[in-house]
Amino acid sequence: MRKIISALGTICVLGGCAVLPEPLTEFEVASLAAEANDGVTAGQELLDKPITLYDAMSRAIRYNLDHRVEAREAALRERQLRVSHYSMLPGLVLNTGYTDRSNDAGGSSRRLPIGTGPITADTPSTSTQKDVFSSDLELSWNVLDFGLSYIRARQAADKILIARENQRKVVNRLVEDVRTAYWRAVTADRLIARLRRLEHRVVRALRDTQSLANDGDASPLTALTFERELVEIKREIQRLSDDLGVARHQLAALMNIRPGTNFRIVIPQDQSPPPYIGLSADDMVARALERRPELLEVAYKKRINSQEARAALLEMLPSLGATIGPNWNSNTLLYNQNYLAWGAQASWNLLKVFSYPARRDEINARDDLLRVRSLAVTMAIMTQVHVSRARLTHARKRYRTARHFMNVQSQILRQIRSALDAGKVSEQTAIREEMNTLVARVKLDIVYVDVQNAYAAAYAAMGMNPFANIDVDHGSLDEFASSLENGWRGLGAVAALKPALQRPGPWLTHAAIETEPEAEQVATAALRNPFVRTVSPQAAFNAEIVR
Repeated sequence: MRKIISALGTICVLGGCAVLPEPLTEFEVASLAAEANDGVTAGQELLDKPITLYDAMSRAIRYNLDHRVEAREAALRERQLRVSHYSMLPGLVLNTGYTDRSNDAGGSSRRLPIGTGPITADTPSTSTQKDVFSSDLELSWNVLDFGLSYIRARQAADKILIARENQRKVVNRLVEDVRTAYWRAVTADRLIARLRRLEHRVVRALRDTQSLANDGDASPLTALTFERELVEIKREIQRLSDDLGVARHQLAALMNIRPGTNFRIVIPQDQSPPPYIGLSADDMVARALERRPELLEVAYKKRINSQEARAALLEMLPSLGATIGPNWNSNTLLYNQNYLAWGAQASWNLLKVFSYPARRDEINARDDLLRVRSLAVTMAIMTQVHVSRARLTHARKRYRTARHFMNVQSQILRQIRSALDAGKVSEQTAIREEMNTLVARVKLDIVYVDVQNAYAAAYAAMGMNPFANIDVDHGSLDEFASSLENGWRGLGAVAALKPALQRPGPWLTHAAIETEPEAEQVATAALRNPFVRTVSPQAAFNAEIVR
């Protein structure tokens, strides 16, 4: 027997030492690369039409890989919650075993039923066969384990909510990035070709200027001064082209479109700025503190920590368990081969009692950390709201100034073209004004992008969710885009509803109404928007008064 055990031990040791690192083969690496390349855009709808802003948003929300990672994280948390439900059930264990020995077990026995006298045989007897099969089905339940499992299940439920808030945070950032990239791509599609044509004109004008200087038709200083202006114009054109050239690639990456894929973008004809947010700064802060995912995430973590405090208290208590179940044994020498067994057991881990003060201090320290973090997040959110509001205000002012400048420059260009046709100005002057007009057009579009981005950032700072009642994963992209557009256009009406923690007041305050058209737009949207479930009578009254 010792030799057999030694041989088995040697085999096990040698087998364990034989495990070595095995790198992937070239074929396996190539297969993984091909699978990853095919899976990046698998299952996506084809690009068979020009993309609008809301088409880009819907594609980004549904197909962006960062968002899909957060969505899978939330799904994983839900599966973990389902698994935690089973840990609260009693244990039901089925055991089956076989034993054998080299000789018979012997000993003294007494007659059954008890009281009929002892066994009188002179030789030892046995009541156990050499080989025995046994089986039992045991139902066990531990009160302490049930309590701890219940607490862990509640913590798992809160982790699902945290994962959803993280997903919402990713989508808010994604929508904001899509708005910026889309409008920059629109600007690029509209102006890149004009910038390149103007660059060719600048190159020709540079050659003409150098020829004038070489032929002596212009003084060297005049020629160099004009050449400097043309080079400066050329440098500005190249800078704008480089700045706008990457916008389409950024938009494609956000929509999870394979690099190098050609797609068309709808260029809107109406370039009016987005509507005003009919809310005061305090109202915006109140909504942000109610809806921002960062604050809700900290609140859920605090709730998880409070559950951990209850778990620490439960772990100090004695553990009480009960078992019951049928048993069967193949030993024919037994008087009863089938029987029902039950029992109870109490245990107490005293080390848990002694370690509780340290555990309590840890939980209190974590709770204090979360409390301070909540205050820090609150201050950051309040700052973001005020910054986004100021940013939107300044962006609107810059847009009005840029539009005014564009109108003035367009009038100047018309005068210069008329003067050029009449031979009153030179080609170089016309090129300079063409460049100034085109730069003004580009800067106007860039400022418009800033306005759109600031508008989206203001709603993101308030934590507004334009797709709260939209099924992201089902339906076609066209239906999703249409629902997203309706939801986004209704954000103004949703934001104008009274916060839950704010004291009662008028639906639209005097400070919130910037002009009568904006007030009418917000009030009318509140009445007509299908995503607003309830509209107060005060809102309806205000809408009628504004009309």
